[in-house]
Amino acid sequence: MNRVVKSGKGWRVGWNPHAAKYQALIGTDDWAIELTSAEFHDFCRLALQLTEAIAQMAQELMEEEKISCEAESELMWMAVTGYPHCYSLRFILHTERGVEGSWTPQAVPHLVQAVQMIQVF
Repeated sequence: MNRVVKSGKGWRVGWNPHAAKYQALIGTDDWAIELTSAEFHDFCRLALQLTEAIAQMAQELMEEEKISCEAESELMWMAVTGYPHCYSLRFILHTERGVEGSWTPQAVPHLVQAVQMIQVF
């Protein structure tokens, strides 16, 4: 697999399996950070886990109810906040770099779709 970068309004994600230390990239139009393979694996897993969780909870909520859901690994913390059909995504990296970032509700569906398309493992 060669280097892959996908981007859209308010989001970007990339994977380069040949990079020495940081194989992945995540970010927005205003910021980006490179991640190790392990960090990116956790990012993808947690983002998809939260997406599935909020979709399952949607059946139990009234239309006007907001929701917040969190997931965490040793490498990062992640949360979604908003309505089941429109929510923001936020993460905090627990490694020595101490990075924090977020995506708007408009960007999240496209980011999640791109993460699913990048076949890392």
